[in-house]
Amino acid sequence: MRTRTTRTVDLLVLLSLLVAGAGAATGCGSEKAGDSAGGTDPYARTRARQVAEAWDGSQAAETWRKGYYTMTDEVQLPEGAFHDNADKIAYSTQNFVLRTELPASPDRRGRVEWDGGASLDLPLMSAREAYGTVARGSNDGPHLTVTGAKLGRMTLTTSRGPATVPAWLFTLKGYDTPLKRAAVGSGQVPKSPVKPSRAVPDSVLAALGRLVEVAGDGRSVTVLAHHGSCDDGPAVHALETDGSVVLYASVVGTREGPCTSDLRAEKVTVRLARPVGDRVLLDAFTGRPVPNGPGQG
Repeated sequence: MRTRTTRTVDLLVLLSLLVAGAGAATGCGSEKAGDSAGGTDPYARTRARQVAEAWDGSQAAETWRKGYYTMTDEVQLPEGAFHDNADKIAYSTQNFVLRTELPASPDRRGRVEWDGGASLDLPLMSAREAYGTVARGSNDGPHLTVTGAKLGRMTLTTSRGPATVPAWLFTLKGYDTPLKRAAVGSGQVPKSPVKPSRAVPDSVLAALGRLVEVAGDGRSVTVLAHHGSCDDGPAVHALETDGSVVLYASVVGTREGPCTSDLRAEKVTVRLARPVGDRVLLDAFTGRPVPNGPGQG
């Protein structure tokens, strides 16, 4: 009887090691020390696979690859921004003063051009509309002064790789280079072929905040992940397939005790086995593309 029990235990241990090894091989973890995909909850890894299977080869993925979806901020700051804390406050509170006439748009549509030669014509945002997206404040605090505006171009990371897009270039008093705001908007995110995750504890699976940056070589992505005051912070892992990169986040080191109710955000960089390319970057919890800002999705 003891021999049979020992063999059973040995078999269970072997199976658990194989499962953990398979989970760790599906993707690369974040840069947080001691963090590995093998330490995540099995539900999170299973959910990531379900999301990948639903998107890969789907109509939603095809729509995503043919459209224009930005994966970096549509606003680029002047070089050397900001000179002082007052300018930082002015930008964060969107407190601008306009000291010039905003020009009319020369065209109704603007062309997005990708490195491979593909292009797409989209409705062109007016200078007034573009200015309104960055200058919403109107208080007596620190402000940035706009002294000029003209239509130009800027380079952004998109769902189809780097693209050159029309942009409004706003000259700021005291800065040698302009603040750039993309003059074409991202498309409407296609409906996901998979429903959001069922409700589970954040220690199992949590929704991501937003995409912060895709590295120049596409081999890593930085996202905002949320956590609370009674834990060791967030962890983010990636499940990679030929058609998608599914990020699954969780909160680690949760503990009982008196905690504040504030929601905290932390930047987490996830290294990938190969560049993102035109693969869809997805959030396992929502089953949708990771948003790059408050307006996307």
